[in-house]
This record gives sequence, structure tokens and C-alpha cells, in this order.
Amino acid sequence: MHKNYDDLKKKFCQIYGGIEEDLRIFSGHGRVNLIGEHIDYCGGFVFPAALNLDSTVVARVNNDNTLRLAATDLPDRVEVKMVELESAKNLKWGNYQAGVAYILQNAGYKLVGVDMLFHDTVPLGSGLSSSAAIELATAVTLVTLGNEAYGITKPIDMVEMAVLGQKVENEFCGVSCGIMDQFASAMGKKDHAILLDCGTLKYQYLPLKLDGYKIVLGNTKKKRALGESKYNERVRECAEGLKILQQYLPNKKNLCDITISEFEQYKSTIENEVIRKRVTHVICENDRVLRAAEALKKNDLTELGGLLVEANASIRDLYEVTGKELDTMTAEAMKVEGVIGARMTGAGFGGCTVNIVPEDKVDLFIQQVGHNYKEKTGITPEFYVSEISDGAREIKI
Repeated sequence: MHKNYDDLKKKFCQIYGGIEEDLRIFSGHGRVNLIGEHIDYCGGFVFPAALNLDSTVVARVNNDNTLRLAATDLPDRVEVKMVELESAKNLKWGNYQAGVAYILQNAGYKLVGVDMLFHDTVPLGSGLSSSAAIELATAVTLVTLGNEAYGITKPIDMVEMAVLGQKVENEFCGVSCGIMDQFASAMGKKDHAILLDCGTLKYQYLPLKLDGYKIVLGNTKKKRALGESKYNERVRECAEGLKILQQYLPNKKNLCDITISEFEQYKSTIENEVIRKRVTHVICENDRVLRAAEALKKNDLTELGGLLVEANASIRDLYEVTGKELDTMTAEAMKVEGVIGARMTGAGFGGCTVNIVPEDKVDLFIQQVGHNYKEKTGITPEFYVSEISDGAREIKI
């Protein structure tokens, strides 16, 4: 058995009592989005993959119809009755987990009280979706244990878990996010990226074969202080742009249903320059995702890298969600010999970059980018050589 799970089980018993043999382990995963940023809430295509950075849950059913929450890295202890979950909306920590239980119950799932210990390796505020990891780990735990208690044998619908996870963010936590993070965490497949149409939830897996290259994630360690308010602002700006274009293209439900040529025809009708810039990014980024998928199918890594660079310029200049730290890190990454692509990933205003780096240059990349970034920003970054993982599940030991 992995010693880490042994340690987690011991920690669980220190907090909640009982014996280790009764415990179950589940996990939900962070994600990296290779390309397709800020378009999932516009019905666009995205290209994420689940990471081996995860939220692990040690769990055991209790008999008092109570959700009990603890984490290995926080002093907080949360206790909320399953009939009073809505009262947890304003918790500093534990609101995501309580929100999952609340939304699952409202969707008709039969749940039982559970004691849970969380251990997170997705860095908070990194743009690698620690919240989706927690949501999916919680959902799989609660549904698995609830189904067993009530004798329900049907398999868990993981696409529905992703949809309900998004609902938690939108309705319980007040973040206007799209479906991508939860979908990637729920549906990840080892060594594959997911080409997902966020408008229809149709998806396909594409092997992520980067022969001779590694995906290296660079964490700027800049926490996204502006993240949520600016994120919701961008969602509103896109909605405004869509409303204007729908006067001329009434059959278009989402911005990403509009082709580049259709947009070229009507873009002058968007008089507000800021709104026009946002919409330009969204519609062109959607096209880039499809070109990136084709490049990967052909194993044309040079084209894939070029599209990442193009996407980064668009999110920086047209969508304006990067900032000094992300801009510095992507610029420094492209100075390293052999790097074929670098861009920000996630919501922006801090968080991580995704970089395609030659295998034999990974150490040089980490040393050189780390040194130059710290010199220019005063912040010591972190780097993760990423492995692409399966999605949320029970860990059988």
C-alpha cells in the first residue's frame, strides 16, 4: 500500500476515531487546459486533461446524518447536518463540499452522513482547478456511499457529476464558471486529452503523445486576488456581445456557434471596443482549439506549439486576463531553447502556465525560467512536470 494512504488513514482515525479497516479512499483531479481559454461558458470547444495532482478523500459513513469535514493542511473542522446544508454557503472552507451534498440531494440522490478527511495536492489559486477536484472527489464519495447504503447498484453517471459540480459553483458558490473544469476532473483518461464541445457536452479522447516533449506547468505563485470578480465581468461582457450579434444572427445560441467569417461580417455592429475585443478572442480561440486537435491527430507538435503561442497573445491582448506575472513567465519560457509553446492556463490574473518543453531541456527550463522569473517579479515560482491521469474515482487499495 502507498505509504501516503497509510498516513492519511492514521490521520483520519486521530480526528474521527475508529479503525483504519473501515475507511474508503476517493480522488478528484485538477486539470490543465491545453488550449481554449475562457470559452467554455460561451459554448466553445476546449481541450483539457486531468492531472495527477488531486484531492484525495478518506471517508467513512456515520450514523448521525451529518457531513463532517477536515483537511490535512487546515485547522478548520466543519460539521453540518444533511438537512441544513444551505447554511454552509458562507463558510470560508467547506462550502464547496456542502454545496455538492446540497445540489446532489436536490437532484434526487439519496445521501447519508459521512466523515471526510481531504488531502489536496492541487495548489490553491494555481489555475489548475482545485475547486473542481474537491467537488468531484466529494460527489463520487457521497454518491458511492449513499448508493451502497440504499442498495442502489446503477453506476455513477460521471457526466452528470460534472454538470452538478458546475451547478455548485454557479448556484451555491456564486462563480459563473463553465463546465470544463468539472468535466475534465470527472472524465479524465490517462495519457489522453479531451476535446469537449461545451455547448453540447459531446466529447472525444485524443491520445496526448508528445514524443520527446513534456508538459511542464509553471506556477507563478501569484494568487488570483481579482479572479472571481473579473471572471464574472468577462462572462457578462461576452453575454452582451452575443446579444448584439443575435440581432443579426438570431439562430446562434452561443458566441462559439458563430464562425470567424460570420463575425467578420457583423463585428462592426459591436460599437464598444472592449466588448468587441472580448468577442474576437472567444470566436478565434474556438477555431484555434479545433486546429490544435487536428495538429495533435497528425502529431504536428510544431503547429500545436504555435497555436499555444497565438492563444496566449489573444488572451493577453484581447481578453486581458494575464498580468505581469503570467506575461513574464510565458515570455521567459519561450526564451528556452527548444520550447515550442507556452501560454497561461486557467482563469488568469495569476495561476499557471502550460509549456511544451523538450525532455532533455526540462531541468534547464525549470532552472532558467525560475531564476529569471524571480529576478523580474520577486516571487519564487513552482514547476510541475505533469502526468495525465484518469478522472475522479474510488481508489482501490
